[in-house]
Amino acid sequence: MRVVFMGTPDFAVPSLKALVEDGHDVRAVVTQPDRPKGRGKKYTPPPVKEVAQALSLPVIQPVQIKDPDFIGLLRSYAPEVIVVVAYGRILPPAVLSLPEYGCINVHASLLPKYRGAAPIHRAVINGEKETGITTMFMDEGLDTGDMILKEKVPIHEEDTAGDVHDRLAEVGARLLIETLDMIRQGRAPRVPQKGEASYAPMITGTDELIEWDKPARDIFNLIRGMNPWPGARTYLGNKMLKVWRAQILKDDELLARPGRVMGTVRDGILVGTGKGLLVITELQMQGAKRMSAADFLRGTPAPLGMILSNVPGKEIVCDDSGIV
Repeated sequence: MRVVFMGTPDFAVPSLKALVEDGHDVRAVVTQPDRPKGRGKKYTPPPVKEVAQALSLPVIQPVQIKDPDFIGLLRSYAPEVIVVVAYGRILPPAVLSLPEYGCINVHASLLPKYRGAAPIHRAVINGEKETGITTMFMDEGLDTGDMILKEKVPIHEEDTAGDVHDRLAEVGARLLIETLDMIRQGRAPRVPQKGEASYAPMITGTDELIEWDKPARDIFNLIRGMNPWPGARTYLGNKMLKVWRAQILKDDELLARPGRVMGTVRDGILVGTGKGLLVITELQMQGAKRMSAADFLRGTPAPLGMILSNVPGKEIVCDDSGIV
């Protein structure tokens, strides 16, 4: 089929490669503009652009998706279908109605659950045991179009958002090819979304903060749901501390003041929560590199008795009873 592909991050890369490998005529690749990145704020191309250029595919990076010149350029490619995988913007009606067979989206959830921008993060943060991929015909709503194919993918106990992301990206690429084959053969179903919908809004800075008065299980899920980006964070005095990995030691009753550093165990640093105890096993202090808690403790005394907080401030130390 004649295809225009629209996508931006790493998640979209396997789908783009699959289209080319399967012999589809990818007329152009639309991706978001280069953005400043890193400490030097150097303009960096999106992953999809880098792959598209390596495949010698034309790349378009519109600033305004509703720009008539951009829509005219899309029309000149005469796509039979537009494939959208994590592009990052809502398509206007003029784009949705342009291709003969419509716009097809690969979405990283089992719709109608987790519509929106961050379905992988939110599923892990919420402690879901499974998620999946849905392909659908796009309409003007936010991930509300008729579904074509669905496939479930398990979320294991220790999975991070990154682990789930990588599995879903590969499943999404495979389902995309199956979906286009069905469309080309005129046998693609249109299954209306039914059941209770939920939304997965974009991750914000507030979402990153660890609230130590929550149960250990909830904090554990937050930490793995923020790994590898953007990282769950807390504060040790005035210094930010990112927590990359943790383990649940106990998840029953209140055993210590929430956020209090109780001591060390073989794998890391023991911290009290609103319900149970958590062991931080991988961390990153502000201005330092990411490392195991064991490596951190070899060079830094354990901050015993100190309180981790979701706001920067003075160092708070508890006595043995856990009371300031």
